[in-house]
Amino acid sequence: MNIKNVKAFVAVVRHKGFTQAAAALFLTQSAVSKAVKSLEDELDVTLLNRKTAEISLTFAGEIVYKRATTVLLELESLAAEINEFKGMIRGVLRIGLPPVASGALFAAMFTAYRSQYPEIEIELIEHGGSILKDLLRKGEIEIAAVLRSDDQEFDFMEIRREPLRVILNKEDPLANADNIDFNLLKGHPFILFEKGFTLNSVIIDACERRGFHPKISARSAQVDFIIDLVTARLGVAFLPNVIAQQHAHKNIVVKTLHEAQTDWNIGLAWRKETALSPAARAWLELAKGYQQLEG
Repeated sequence: MNIKNVKAFVAVVRHKGFTQAAAALFLTQSAVSKAVKSLEDELDVTLLNRKTAEISLTFAGEIVYKRATTVLLELESLAAEINEFKGMIRGVLRIGLPPVASGALFAAMFTAYRSQYPEIEIELIEHGGSILKDLLRKGEIEIAAVLRSDDQEFDFMEIRREPLRVILNKEDPLANADNIDFNLLKGHPFILFEKGFTLNSVIIDACERRGFHPKISARSAQVDFIIDLVTARLGVAFLPNVIAQQHAHKNIVVKTLHEAQTDWNIGLAWRKETALSPAARAWLELAKGYQQLEG
């Protein structure tokens, strides 16, 4: 059913004539008359009594007019809601972040986003990268902050790239060494993040390229506790520089890891060939101004 024909019919009834309806719709009288006739032909009923001095509705016309006014109101409400959504007056941003470094990387972005789009509701989920990717696949979130990988199902925008830092106890024999790589660290126990953190895979894969699998002495999702474990000489840890800088300790030494394919490369991922909401597109546009790529 052509909505323009429906609008013409309702206008004729409301304005009590074709001439008045044509003026209200900025159309010619013949165009309005043709639209109403097309609607009658489509429905196979007569909607208007045209032989009287004043146009009136037939019985069928009363039924159609009642339904038509309801439909037009719904369409107007829909159009207004879509325009609000496009204009970012309201909506929902569903985003997943890792529990590590999110504050350092994304707090300023959230502040700017909230300032620009105060009515957007933010649904934030915190998990390790592996879980966040699963949530992306299921459509439970639209965007996830994860480390770059070979996943072909996601588009990816880099936000920050920098070398990893090795966290050593200050009494460690390597505390004064330069150019530390996994060959030098082969005999050390490693303190990693909990399972589900993509950074673990980056470290283990690099070790295996060197021909060994690291001995893992402990795991934790808490950076402060990882630092404490290093000070207790349980092993060495690996952190991105942005996190290491925030967790200085008198009993540790922070060194750059000189190892290929181990840069901490975090960014925003979303499913390919999936239409993102205006809220998600606005977040990605904002993120372009926060990219910090080093190394």
